[in-house]
Amino acid sequence: MTRKDFLSTMAAMFGTVSLGTAAKAMSDAFPEDGRLMPVFFIGHGSPMNAIEDNVFVKGWKAALADVPQPKAILCVSAHWLTRGTLVTAMERPKTIHDFGGFPKELFAVQYPAAGEPALARVVRDVVKHTPVGLDQDWGLDHGTWSVLKPVFPEADIPVIQVSIDIERSGKWHYDLAKELASLRRRGVLVIGSGNMVHNLRMIDFAMKRTGFDWAVEINDTFKKHILRGDHAPLCDYKSLGKSAAMAIPTPDHYYPLLYALAMQSTDEQAVIFNDQAIMGSLTMTSVRIG
Repeated sequence: MTRKDFLSTMAAMFGTVSLGTAAKAMSDAFPEDGRLMPVFFIGHGSPMNAIEDNVFVKGWKAALADVPQPKAILCVSAHWLTRGTLVTAMERPKTIHDFGGFPKELFAVQYPAAGEPALARVVRDVVKHTPVGLDQDWGLDHGTWSVLKPVFPEADIPVIQVSIDIERSGKWHYDLAKELASLRRRGVLVIGSGNMVHNLRMIDFAMKRTGFDWAVEINDTFKKHILRGDHAPLCDYKSLGKSAAMAIPTPDHYYPLLYALAMQSTDEQAVIFNDQAIMGSLTMTSVRIG
């Protein structure tokens, strides 16, 4: 973006105010407040978790029970894939039922959380890694609302989503996420929502609470690197061998993990929860940092 374009954008947003005043207005909307919000990667699994009180939902609730009340929530969901990077910027995001073959009661679920256009603009402006577009069309997909509904059932916290540019590498997404880490000091709860091991073509419904040997093996490898704070091999997951290729046939459900890991500070430990393989080729393994 040229200086002329930037000034024009600022003028459109804030009228005839100075650039410094415009920047201050954005900063004042979500000022740093001295605390560091935790950041999560949630293994979200089936959208049915939105309406079931199962062991995984209980794990989400327990892991987030002591989180301070967020000013807003930013989700990176495996189910919003784009070319380029977008952030939802509407006042009232719709609830997207982006699945099929489930009971009608699941399609009836609404998660009427407000959007937060001011935070969307902050996201756009703190990211220098790539242009970020302000989206008015998407909403909240099930990677977001199926997790938030059980944990924040009142839907009284504003929610935005950042899309996944599916044409980019793991390291590219990791570096982008580092630029978003400052939001943790602005009262924003960041959640990456996907699954570390996610191969739907190999699902075995008879293996309800177990995984194939390769799935357990690579999940253990992922956890080893996470707990060591050794993120480079996780960014270059293809280097981790055949089991990684089977676990991540496409990176959409894996990349949200990298967003959470990138926001870890040097003095923070990662904690693993919901560490369970299911249906052979999925893991619900989740991570809390901070």
